[in-house]
Amino acid sequence: MASVLEIRDLHVSYRSREGHSRPVLSGISFNLMRGEILGVLGESGSGKSTLAATALRLLPPNGHIEKGAVLFEGHDLLQIDSEDLRQIRGGRIALIFQEPSLALHPTMRIGEQARQVLAAHNSSAKHDLNDRTRQVFAQLFPQEADRIMRSYPHQLSGGQRQRALIAQAIACNPSLVIADEPTAALDPVTQSEILSVFRTLREKLGITMIFITHNPALLTGFADRVLVLYAGQVAEWGPTEAVLKSPRHPYTKALFESIPAISADAEKSRKHKLPAIPGNSSPASLPLHGCSFEPRCTVRMAICREREPELVKLSDTHFVSCFKYGE
Repeated sequence: MASVLEIRDLHVSYRSREGHSRPVLSGISFNLMRGEILGVLGESGSGKSTLAATALRLLPPNGHIEKGAVLFEGHDLLQIDSEDLRQIRGGRIALIFQEPSLALHPTMRIGEQARQVLAAHNSSAKHDLNDRTRQVFAQLFPQEADRIMRSYPHQLSGGQRQRALIAQAIACNPSLVIADEPTAALDPVTQSEILSVFRTLREKLGITMIFITHNPALLTGFADRVLVLYAGQVAEWGPTEAVLKSPRHPYTKALFESIPAISADAEKSRKHKLPAIPGNSSPASLPLHGCSFEPRCTVRMAICREREPELVKLSDTHFVSCFKYGE
C-alpha cells in the first residue's frame, strides 16, 4: 500500500515578542497510507492544530519549522516553491476547519464558494465547474442540493454548514483531507451524522484523512490508527483498536478515563464524577528536563525526571513513549 503522507522528525517552535523560542512539536514522525483514516488525539495545546498547519505551511508569522520533512506523494512540502504549494492547497490536500461559521464567507452563497475553489485549481469552462459543484453538493445533500447551494451561511444549521465545508473540501478530488476538530462545535447527534458522512465518502471515494480531535470516543469504529500527542510529542501510536481498548501510556489511559462512558442508566451517568487529570499542560507547567507528562503522572518514577523517554516498540504497529516499557 502506497504512503500518501510521511512526517519525518518534525520540530516546530513559536517565538515570543521578546524573541524567546518555545517548542510546539518535537520529533514528530508518522506515515499515512492511501485510503487510511488517522486519528490525531490530544488535549488543547498538545500540538494537533499546529501539526495540520505545518503540513500545509500555514503557520503564523511567529511559527518556525526548526527541522524535519513533510513528504506528500514523494515531494517535501517544506521545500517546494510557493506556486506549487498553492496548487496543492485546496487541490491535492484539503483542510476542513473546526468552526464553519468562521471558515465560510458570510456574504457569498454556499455554492459559489465551492465553485471558486474549483476554479482556482481547474481551467474548465464555467458550466463544467457549475456541474461539478452541483454533483458534489448532491453527494452531501441528496434531497436539497440546490437550496443549500443558493443559501448563505447564516441560513444553514451548524451541521449543514459543516457539510458545506466538506463539499468544498472534496470538490477537487484531493488525495488527502485534514479535518481539524470538525465536530467540536456540534451536538452529539450532529457529530454522529458528520462522522457518517465521512465514512460514506471514504467508502465511495477512498478518501485518505487525518481526523484531529480531543475526544477518543469519536475514533472508535472510525479511524484505522491513532496518534496520541502530549505537549508536542508522540505519547502513543498504533492501531485504533489496540490503543483504545488497551492504552499503554499513562496519559492515554487518563485521557480515556476522563471521557463519559455510554450508560443505559442516564441519570446515574450524569451523577457519576469523572476523574480529572491533575495539573495542566501549559508551557509554564512543563518540566525543563525529563518526561513532559511526569508532573501529572500517577505512576512516575525517578528516571522520568532525568531524561525524555524514547518510543518503545510494543509490537510491529504499536509504539509508546514511556519508561514503564523500556528494557
